[in-house]
Amino acid sequence: MLKGTTPAAIRKPRAWQGELRVARYTATRRGDPERGPKIWMRGSDARIRLVENGELVWVFGPRRHELAELEIDDSITEGDVYARDIAGLSVAEYVRVSKPDLDARPDRSRA
Repeated sequence: MLKGTTPAAIRKPRAWQGELRVARYTATRRGDPERGPKIWMRGSDARIRLVENGELVWVFGPRRHELAELEIDDSITEGDVYARDIAGLSVAEYVRVSKPDLDARPDRSRA
């Protein structure tokens, strides 16, 4: 560890960029009762991003992005998220979570 720094001080610049660290990742199997892309985050992190419990959110990872259901859990450390079944993610990577823009018209020129 860098002399005179704490883990929170090291992570702070990333938090300013809106990135969250994947602290736990779960992959499910066929037949599991709870399946599908889902992300858990602290309520204070969700309020900053203007998202609420149960909403669909975009999760932008280092390799791809995917829609996932959001669940608020205040037992999670600020700046961290837990993820389930989101392809292209692993523990200790950073992701951005944002609300999808459903009011914008789709760009048909790329179709």
